[in-house]
Amino acid sequence: MRRLAQPDVLKAAAIGALLTTLLSYPRLSAWTTRPFPIWYLEAVLFFTSIVLWAFVFAWHTQYTQRPVITFNLSLSLFALATAAGVLAAVGQYFLLDPTLRIKAPEDYPKSFDEWLAMTLFILAFTQLFLLFAPFAWLVRLFKNPRVAVVLTLFFGVLIFFIRMRSFSPSLSPTLFLTIITVRIVAGLMLIWLYLRGGLILVWWVGLLVEARHLLSLNSQN
Repeated sequence: MRRLAQPDVLKAAAIGALLTTLLSYPRLSAWTTRPFPIWYLEAVLFFTSIVLWAFVFAWHTQYTQRPVITFNLSLSLFALATAAGVLAAVGQYFLLDPTLRIKAPEDYPKSFDEWLAMTLFILAFTQLFLLFAPFAWLVRLFKNPRVAVVLTLFFGVLIFFIRMRSFSPSLSPTLFLTIITVRIVAGLMLIWLYLRGGLILVWWVGLLVEARHLLSLNSQN
């Protein structure tokens, strides 16, 4: 736990939290039914993100021997990540989005500004909350990357299950199992890429997946 209090860790975590908070502002400001003022939500997000980023910078490299951020990406790895992102985007666009757009319309942007706000929030906070931070915490807790991978995937599925309870009408068993399977496979791929290419590669894949919404915006126009 002492690693969390190291100056280099706290500095990196503070910078990461600041960027997360700034990039999340458009999404929070567009939340018209928010129960608290925007400054309060931003403050909570900032301090929460400091803790989450501290997990990442304190323990990821120590227990995986892999860098959190690297710009030294091989062409083959970048091409693989690009192919994975495009395939995931195409699969979601044709197989899952038509149904989920009806179940959870608030998850789908209606304008380019909404898309930008949603995408920035996903890249800045959602991936941190669902992947980077829990994996770092779990790999430190169990000191076993494989166990950390499994439990990180389980955490993502649990969050989706909680989210699914708000869908009306509820998902059919077939669709539910399909989404769970897709999330597990996609999660495995993202963690694999994360361990080999760091945050930047995962952000790139996330951007490609979210870019599928631009096709719907263009068709609406």
